[in-house]
Amino acid sequence: MALHTGSRPSSILVVDDERDIRELVELLLQRAGHDVHTACDGRAGMRAFHADPPDLVILDITMPGFDGWQTLERIRDLSNVPVLMLTARSAELERVRALRAGSDDYVVKPFGRQELVARVDALLRRTRGTVHTSDRYSDAAIEIDFAASSVTVNGEAVALTPLEFRLLATFVRHPGQVLSREQLIELAWTDPLNVSTDQVKLYVGYLRAKIGSEPIETVRGFGYRYLAAA
Repeated sequence: MALHTGSRPSSILVVDDERDIRELVELLLQRAGHDVHTACDGRAGMRAFHADPPDLVILDITMPGFDGWQTLERIRDLSNVPVLMLTARSAELERVRALRAGSDDYVVKPFGRQELVARVDALLRRTRGTVHTSDRYSDAAIEIDFAASSVTVNGEAVALTPLEFRLLATFVRHPGQVLSREQLIELAWTDPLNVSTDQVKLYVGYLRAKIGSEPIETVRGFGYRYLAAA
C-alpha cells in the first residue's frame, strides 16, 4: 500500500551515480505509488532539491565529485526531510557516521526490494506522525514547532538532527513518564531492530549537549524522564 501525505503521492528524490540503481529504485517506488525524481550526482541532486523539495531523499554515499556526505550536509543546512543513505559499504562505523551526520536510515547494496520500499514507507509514516501529532509544544525553557521541525531553548534557536528532534519529541510527549531505552528505540528510531541500547545513551548525551542536561533526568536502572521547566 502506498503512503500518501494528504491527498497527493509522496515525493521522493533518488540521488545515485549508478544508472541501474537509479532506474531500479525509481521503478520500485513508482509501483508503490510514489512520485519519484532522480539525479545522477550530488550537485544535480541539490538542484533538484531546490527546484522541488521532496518528502524524502534516497542518497548514495560514494559518488564522484560532490559525494553523499557533502550532499547530506547541504540538505541538513536546509531541511529536516528524512534521508535514507544507500551504499555498498556495510561496516558498522560507516553506519554510525551516517546516523551522526543526520541521516535517518541506512541500506546496504545489494538490497532487498521489498525491504527498501518498507523502509521508505516507514520513514514517511514516522515523519508524518511527528509533524501532525500536534503543532507546538512549549514550557518555560523549550519551544518546539513540529510543523517546521524547529526548536528554541531559552529563546535561542537550536539545530537538531532529525533523530535528535524525534528523541526530543518523544520526551515532551511523555512528560514525567520514565521511558526505558527500549521504549525510546521503538518510539524515536526509524529502524528499531538495528539499534543497541548503548546508542540511546549516546544520543541522549548529544541531545543534552544541545538543550541542556536539566530537562532529561536519568532514572538509574530504568531509563530517562523529561521534566518540563515550570
